[in-house]
Amino acid sequence: MNEKSWLKIAPERAVSVIGEVVRPGRIEWSDEMDLIDLLAHVGGPTLRADTTKIEVVTSNGKMEVFDLDAFIQKGGPRGELPNIQAGSIVRVHDLPQDPSDNKSQWVRQSSDASIYVFGQVNAPGRYRFTDDMHFLDILSAADGPTKDADIHNIRITHRDKSYSQVSKLNLSLYFETGDENLLPRVKTGDTIYIPEKDRNWLDRSKESTIRILGAVNKPGRYVFNDTMTILDILAEAGGPSDNAYLEKISVVNMSCCQGQARTFDLIEFSKTANIYQLPVLRAGDTIYIPDRRESFLEKARVGLEDILRLTTTIVLIGAL
Repeated sequence: MNEKSWLKIAPERAVSVIGEVVRPGRIEWSDEMDLIDLLAHVGGPTLRADTTKIEVVTSNGKMEVFDLDAFIQKGGPRGELPNIQAGSIVRVHDLPQDPSDNKSQWVRQSSDASIYVFGQVNAPGRYRFTDDMHFLDILSAADGPTKDADIHNIRITHRDKSYSQVSKLNLSLYFETGDENLLPRVKTGDTIYIPEKDRNWLDRSKESTIRILGAVNKPGRYVFNDTMTILDILAEAGGPSDNAYLEKISVVNMSCCQGQARTFDLIEFSKTANIYQLPVLRAGDTIYIPDRRESFLEKARVGLEDILRLTTTIVLIGAL
């Protein structure tokens, strides 16, 4: 139908179809028609059409949103199609473009059909989401994590609840185990945040970290999980310093009721490699490696050297 033809149709006898269809315009309406007939008459949706949220505005001003994809997939009866009358308006939205290409497009997309992805991903932004998609779909749409992403500490904020809820995800553990139960369930409106790998350690909660202090090359607070041992934490901290007193490493376990301190001899462990000698660590614990110069034996050795040095000096003076 050309432009002059549809302009001859009175608005009260027509339905207007706008948006992402092949031939948008004003179509003369018959009560024997339905939405499928109407879409067929305008050439159907374009490749850019979002057919999950077709808007139908009736002549009395009421709006209905219809998911054509779900209707076709389940083979729904025609009685489930939206009620269209003469004077109605049917609008077919376009799909959002890649957020990294044109923000003016994806910002137009309604938030109730989107998921937000922030932080260390290659294309952060707002992404279209349906119930058939899951976490990995959204991460793939954002072109995946960057090389600086900390995939051990991904956070997902669930905004569809009346109370605040944040899920934590160790994506590295998922790739190691393939356990689908580790992946969080995400819904429209949720926010996914992937932090930077080398962010300030003070940003990490004490409940998920272990403190390592004393004679190590990089003292601080380190992320800890149940698969790690004291050897992993020492490696994260850059290893002991040259003056570390490895025979008297202190491990302070913080339980629900009281703290409990134990000592660990790393030198003795290195001789046997008996894993049962490794102390049990929990998130929130503290490891302290003393400086050898502070030990009693070292102070006694230095004192003995001073006495021998003084005695030698006296003997030399007496021989003169």
